Amino acid sequence: MRTLIIGVGNPQRGDDGVGICVVRRLAESHPRIATFSEASGEGAALIDCWQGYDEVILIDAVAPGELAGPPGHLHTLDVRRQALPSSFFHYSTHAFSVAEAVELARVLDLLPPLMTVYGIVGVSFGAGQPLSPPVARAADLLTAELIRAFATRAQ
Repeated sequence: MRTLIIGVGNPQRGDDGVGICVVRRLAESHPRIATFSEASGEGAALIDCWQGYDEVILIDAVAPGELAGPPGHLHTLDVRRQALPSSFFHYSTHAFSVAEAVELARVLDLLPPLMTVYGIVGVSFGAGQPLSPPVARAADLLTAELIRAFATRAQ
């Protein structure tokens, strides 16, 4: 099975870089578990990126808000079964973001057979800032969770 793990975001904008952070950690510590990609979140490029893969795992920051939960909260969404809430991913600098890309791919039958989106609720998106403490903890937990999941598959 061909697996692609995509980290979305901008590591120069605080919590927006959480997806990139997790992908870099995984690629460095466990380079053979999947193919890795970093993306800005521009929708059309994302659809092109995941073509030909059996499984895609996408990791991105989620915008704070009443429905999102507290900073650092991890959302796990099986996009083959449910739509992505567009309000979660409105920090994209592009008009066509992660949620719109997934929904367009769904309509055009371009989703991979398996696709999971992990969204971590961010709180600090300022230029030049590091990950906030709750988002850094969530990144640690998600990295460990994915490593465990791939180790279980290998057995």
